[in-house]
Amino acid sequence: MIASQKPSFEGGLGRVNDSRFSVAIRTTGLLVLVVAGLLWSQASPPVRTLLASGGALGGLLALTGSSKRAASYWLLTLLAVILFAPFAWMVLVSLHPPKTPIPPLAEIIPQKPAWDNVKQVLFSPTLPVSRFFFNTVVVTISVVVLQLLITSMAAYSLSRLKWRGREVVFWLFIGSMMFAGPVTQIPVYLMLRNLGWLDTYAALIVPGISSAFSVFLLRQFYLQIPFELDEAARIDGASDWKIYSRVILPLGKPALATAGAFTFFAVWTDFFGPMIYTNSTEMRTLEVGLSIFKNSYGTTNWPLQMTAALIVLAPLLIVFLFVQRFFVKGLMLGSIK
Repeated sequence: MIASQKPSFEGGLGRVNDSRFSVAIRTTGLLVLVVAGLLWSQASPPVRTLLASGGALGGLLALTGSSKRAASYWLLTLLAVILFAPFAWMVLVSLHPPKTPIPPLAEIIPQKPAWDNVKQVLFSPTLPVSRFFFNTVVVTISVVVLQLLITSMAAYSLSRLKWRGREVVFWLFIGSMMFAGPVTQIPVYLMLRNLGWLDTYAALIVPGISSAFSVFLLRQFYLQIPFELDEAARIDGASDWKIYSRVILPLGKPALATAGAFTFFAVWTDFFGPMIYTNSTEMRTLEVGLSIFKNSYGTTNWPLQMTAALIVLAPLLIVFLFVQRFFVKGLMLGSIK
């Protein structure tokens, strides 16, 4: 009888906690609604828009406070709106006619969207933006593919093969992560100059094909794969290359996607490397070209500047949407041993 009464006590305690949470949510929503109503008459039109949104959210919280799940959804929706607002503002500004100043918040929605801004930016008469985009795509894809190939082989050797000095080499990789990127840029520049690679694709690609972080991430992930798979493959006559290419790589897709995403974001948004290693305008990348584009019209052309920023940002969003299902899984599995 005592054992049967215990779940009832715990259920009652849970209902008490849910009731307190519901009261807190309802009270918060009601306060937000009241404050928005009091400030409405003295606020300017743009602020009234924010107050109306806050008041609507407060009313919804006051009505749905009895449900913890509904309240959580509304709070997450509010957070998503706050985080998405700058991106939406940038998109709306980019749709205004060229050379117009930044519109006030009440006039942020254009009456007639200027869809030709994208074409005008890509085929700008003053700067070869399309060439910048081509250079960025070539460099980013080359670095991602080569880096994943090299770091995955290094991680396989450091995790699945046994050889003298393996742990020392691994800790040297870890130690190299303590050096910031700008510290190595001058030595890398001198090496590229001595090789005659400045202002070439080699200068933009070769320095990025090695990454200690990718080696560490992939090694930690590979350690989670059972070693019995290697032994079974060797019994069947498979070589180390076949084990690496046909067993480890297919099982390591989450970690490879995570490392590839990090590399893609880093290379696509790199500014200092392309700026230092290239001299001619034709070899610039989007990040460097974006800084030049800002002053190419004498003054800042905000609609075209926002359009150029969207062109830089769009591939990052697309890549993240494709790899997000591997992203968290790869980080979690690669961080434990």
